[in-house]
Amino acid sequence: MLQALQRCSRASRRGLPPANRLFTTSVQRRADPWPLPHTPEHLESTKSPTDVPPPTPLARPNETIETMRARLIYQSRKRGTLESDLLLSTFARDQLDKMSEAEMKEFDKLLDEPDWDIYYWSTGKRTPPERWASSEILKKLAVHARNEGKVVRSMPAL
Repeated sequence: MLQALQRCSRASRRGLPPANRLFTTSVQRRADPWPLPHTPEHLESTKSPTDVPPPTPLARPNETIETMRARLIYQSRKRGTLESDLLLSTFARDQLDKMSEAEMKEFDKLLDEPDWDIYYWSTGKRTPPERWASSEILKKLAVHARNEGKVVRSMPAL
């Protein structure tokens, strides 16, 4: 260690940069690659392009209501982001049994949207596009997201 300090000292006396710099006094600041949800950086980085048409849902012509309900429960739970998983899976657990077939089809279409869009639409941080502006399912999801009863939520069992 002493030899390394002596080398750095000799190099600095000659006006040369030290060969082995032991420490630095400058602070290197890097942008956080994983900004937290609800921060301005995250809101900006998760915006979906507005010029892209909405996703086309898969046709499931012979799907029974029971199969649709089971599929929606699974798709609500396995989204890809923990925030969306928790919000959508608890919503599905609480609401799917009460939904009509038309409401379940609307919920199915909603699940085709990007995770962060659904999350921010339901939490009120972004305005939903026209195709979802008058959606009853999205309104129910927003009420669920507010959690006015302050219920501690956890992932439901599959």
